[in-house]
Amino acid sequence: MVERLWAGWRSTYLASLTAARLQQDPVETVPGPPRVPGAGPSLFEAILASGQPDEETLIVWRGVRCFALLNLYPYVSGHLLVLPRQAVADLELLDTATAAELWQGVTQAVVAVKAAYRPDGVNVGANLGIAAGAGVPDHLHLHVLPRWFGDTNFTTTMAETRVMPEPLGVTWERISEAWPR
Repeated sequence: MVERLWAGWRSTYLASLTAARLQQDPVETVPGPPRVPGAGPSLFEAILASGQPDEETLIVWRGVRCFALLNLYPYVSGHLLVLPRQAVADLELLDTATAAELWQGVTQAVVAVKAAYRPDGVNVGANLGIAAGAGVPDHLHLHVLPRWFGDTNFTTTMAETRVMPEPLGVTWERISEAWPR
């Protein structure tokens, strides 16, 4: 069982760091330049608007307001991203129709992952903001990925390398075929 060590002073310390960060230039304190809304497409908007075939962009589903594509840097085969077509950084900024379609897309992604891979479980999650681990913090996206008992090993920990058992093209075919119609 995990033990807990209560350190009430930490909340005051963390609040002081946040206050200090807000007084500094955000470009110096946040990795990478901030994206200014309307200053150009986000990474995912550019992929969606590229005009390339879905097989090349790894898009597996296009809804009216949302879409899903394979993660180019997956944790495991079958790792999907489900996201709104328009870049929005935070869940609370989504309109009701987009939020509903986003969750519908997540549900369909889970169905497709289960059908294509028969995993022991599925992770669904979002990293909102740089501090939460978001790699593309200006365009929220939900991760859907299959998991199996024993699917973690020493290679990632010791060699900082993930072993991928199939090419992305094969993953795209499997997920596309399994996507609910």
